[in-house]
Amino acid sequence: MNIPIESRKNNSLIFRGFICSFLPLAWTKQIFKYKILIMKTVRKIFIVILGIVILMLVIALFVEKEYSAERQIQVNRPLPEVFNYVKYLKNQDNYSVWANMDPDMHKEYRGIDGEVGFVSAWESDDRNVGKGEQEIIKITEGERIDYELRFFVPFESTDQAYMITKALNDSVTNVIWGLHGSFTYPMNIFLLTMNMESMLAPDLEAGLIELKNILEAAPTQPLEPEE
Repeated sequence: MNIPIESRKNNSLIFRGFICSFLPLAWTKQIFKYKILIMKTVRKIFIVILGIVILMLVIALFVEKEYSAERQIQVNRPLPEVFNYVKYLKNQDNYSVWANMDPDMHKEYRGIDGEVGFVSAWESDDRNVGKGEQEIIKITEGERIDYELRFFVPFESTDQAYMITKALNDSVTNVIWGLHGSFTYPMNIFLLTMNMESMLAPDLEAGLIELKNILEAAPTQPLEPEE
C-alpha cells in the first residue's frame, strides 16, 4: 500500500511533535544547542583545512621546481676505453644501483645499443623500482652521452641524465654521472621536505665506484655488452 508523500511528511511532523512533548523543554533546547555547536565546529575545521591548502599553494609558488644530483670519479683507464664502455646502455646493468634493485625485474630493449634511439625498459612488482624506460637521446663521441628517463609507475615523471668523460692524461679518465628533473606546481611543495640530491647522489656514487672497479679489474674490457 503506497502512502502519499504529503501524508508521510505530516506523519513525520506529528511523530516528532509527539516525541518532543515527552522531552522537557530544557532538553530540547540543549539538543538544538549541540546541533548548532557541531555545525559551527565543522565549519571552523573546514575553514582551517581550506586555509592550510591555500597557504601551501601560495608557498609552492616560491619553491624551486628543479632538482639535480651529480657525482664524479677518476678511472685509471684511457678515455676511449672508458667511453666505449659507458656509451652502451646495457652495461649499466653491471654497475647501476637502480638496475640491480630487483633481480626479478623484467627488462627489454629496443633499437641498437650505443646509438641514439636505443631504449632500455624495465618493469618490477617492487614499488621502489616500478616501471619505466631510459633512452639514449644524444651522443657526443668521446665526451658525453645524454639520456631521457621516463617513469610510469609508481608515478609519472621525466628526467634527464648524462655521463661525461674527460681525459686527465693518457691513462686516467674523469667520469661524471648526473641527472636533473623537476616537479610541476603545486607538487613542488614536496621539495621542502625532500632533499633529492641527498636521495639520488649516493646511488650515483655507488654506481661510479662499481664502474671504476669493473674497468680497472682487467687489462682490457669488452667494448660491447654481452647479448
